Amino acid sequence: MPVFAQQEKIPLGIYVHVPFCRSKCQYCDFYSLGGSREKGLIENYLEAVCLHIKEAGALAPGYQVDTVYFGGGTPSFLGADGLVQILNAVRRRFSVSGNGEITFEANPDSVTEKLLKRLRAEGFNRISLGVQSDDDGLLKKLGRPHSYRQAVQAVELARKVGFHNLSLDLMYGLPGQSLTAWEETLEHVLELAPEHMSCYGLKVEEGTPLWQYKDAVNLPDDDAQADMYLSAVRILKEHGYAQYEISNFARRGLRSRHNLKYWTGGEYLGFGPCAASDFAGKRFTIEPDLRAYVEGIAHHGSVLSECETIPPRERAGEYVMLRSRIASGMDAQEYERSYLLPFAPLQQLLERFAGHGLAAQSGSRWYLT
Repeated sequence: MPVFAQQEKIPLGIYVHVPFCRSKCQYCDFYSLGGSREKGLIENYLEAVCLHIKEAGALAPGYQVDTVYFGGGTPSFLGADGLVQILNAVRRRFSVSGNGEITFEANPDSVTEKLLKRLRAEGFNRISLGVQSDDDGLLKKLGRPHSYRQAVQAVELARKVGFHNLSLDLMYGLPGQSLTAWEETLEHVLELAPEHMSCYGLKVEEGTPLWQYKDAVNLPDDDAQADMYLSAVRILKEHGYAQYEISNFARRGLRSRHNLKYWTGGEYLGFGPCAASDFAGKRFTIEPDLRAYVEGIAHHGSVLSECETIPPRERAGEYVMLRSRIASGMDAQEYERSYLLPFAPLQQLLERFAGHGLAAQSGSRWYLT
């Protein structure tokens, strides 16, 4: 009898946007409802997300989910029951890899041993913890609801219950922050020995509270932020963290598999208000309105704010832009094979960059220095 090879499934990432948090930070422009305790709102959200996942799963029989990422907002605000309810909905409706990366974001003040034990037992295996600073004064200025001591305690609890993949977020360019203070923060936080570090420069977005008084808080200028960034690259390298993307650093084998999908053109589906997707050749984004999302899902209406098919030439441009963000860079053969376009014009440009020490080549692969 002939033996037919089983068709390999396409890897798929799933992102779940949790639009709840204890309070809005002064700099935050993500869609979230700070301090929202409206009766039934969380329950309605959970019902809508799970129904949405059920409907989408039927459209992806040829895919296998290898990453699930809960972002926000503050996903831990839902509590263990809410997070597990959503993860179980994903498992029921999608084929999920046995070694998938399952991440949730958390603020240190929302972490308890009970929460972590339950999530670890249910298959969550990665935490992204929003530390931001070791200076309680700066945390207060930013509107963060936690202290640095709470961040240390959260890390200790995560280790105690068996999490072995921990990412910490830090911010630089904060009000009144000096280069020396930033370097001391890095050295201090690295004593917690996370597997992954993300370091982001503070960006003051129009429409946030910080925007209103940005000129009165002594923000470091662009050159000072650049110096802080370069010092982070140096210090993290000295401590054994390889830089694999502009703002992200990891120990060997512990890069964020989910975020790499965004930078390498992988497919992903987003659920919850404001979540974005890139799936089956289309890119679409859900309206940043929780009530509209709940109503739209319940009545099978449209919940999208935009949806477009990306033409191949635009995809090619995105490949160059996104691959320029990551340390592994872009591959000439992959580019030509994927987009049926010559790499030669890009090669000429990259050779010019290389002449100034801004790019380098390794075989058919080019990367920015």
